[in-house]
Amino acid sequence: MTLPKTMRAIEISAPGGPEVLTPVEVPVPVPGPGQILIEVHWAGVNRPDALQRAGAYAPPPSASPLPGLEASGRVAALGPDVSGWSVGDAVCALLPGGGYAEYVATPAAHALPIPAGMDLREAACLPETCYTVWSNVFMRGGLKAGEVFLVHGGSSGIGTTAIQIASALGARVFTTAGSAEKCAVCEGLGAERAINYREEDFVDILRAAGGADLILDMVGGDYISRNIKALADDGRLVQIAFLSGPKVELNFAQVMTRRLTITGSTLRPQSDLAKARIAEELRAHVWPLIEGGRLKPVMDSEFPLDQAAEAHRRIESSGHIGKIVLKLR
Repeated sequence: MTLPKTMRAIEISAPGGPEVLTPVEVPVPVPGPGQILIEVHWAGVNRPDALQRAGAYAPPPSASPLPGLEASGRVAALGPDVSGWSVGDAVCALLPGGGYAEYVATPAAHALPIPAGMDLREAACLPETCYTVWSNVFMRGGLKAGEVFLVHGGSSGIGTTAIQIASALGARVFTTAGSAEKCAVCEGLGAERAINYREEDFVDILRAAGGADLILDMVGGDYISRNIKALADDGRLVQIAFLSGPKVELNFAQVMTRRLTITGSTLRPQSDLAKARIAEELRAHVWPLIEGGRLKPVMDSEFPLDQAAEAHRRIESSGHIGKIVLKLR
């Protein structure tokens, strides 16, 4: 494959609102040892991208400063010491950054084949959400069949993915969402009960169900103390974001007397080895669900690359249901 020397990309010209996302022409990256270069066809848009744009989520020192944490496309080149991939292979991948561009380099071990029967557009929606859900709900949170699982933000990319995987693996899934339409979508994906948080108290509903064995939360703020009340004894709370802030006053006597576990993680700062292990588990446990028709990305909207600012306005409006993608080819 003959590669160009430059490519179209979107850079963050300065910390700020969506308007700081600027189309630019930059050099095509060269894959380093253990990396592949991907010719990007579609790139996923995620809330961490908006946080990076606002100056609140800096990329690791070794990562591209360009936004974009997941993409799909075809392998364009192999770095030294790469095996298992060939130029031309269809691929989707978790990225350290740089997805809002026509080419991106990423560790080969963080890439996964496109599931059978899925197109590149849908596959671009898999890496960030699947890595996040699997590592936090199953590897860290230890969700088991028959347990009660509550995921907040059920109509988000993370939420729609978590509902489908947990339901497919036998958990009783509860979720919160902000409208009747969003709740209906969540129940259609496998949630036993979708709670409109504008009209109902999720704490009351979960306590009536015996309490949640596991809660996945990206809201934070006053939800943290409410989550503690909604947990069953020996329950686990996994925190992955703080849309309403990270600081709260909490009575830890409940944590001690009810043997609760509070944990959490962010994906981007983890080591390449940790992410490679997640990829192995996804290939073993989640890719068969996709190929069996039990997990399918919920698509909200698509935008051309040069309209990345509009994609960010869409995700920050919280009006979306499912995933937002950028089209590059």
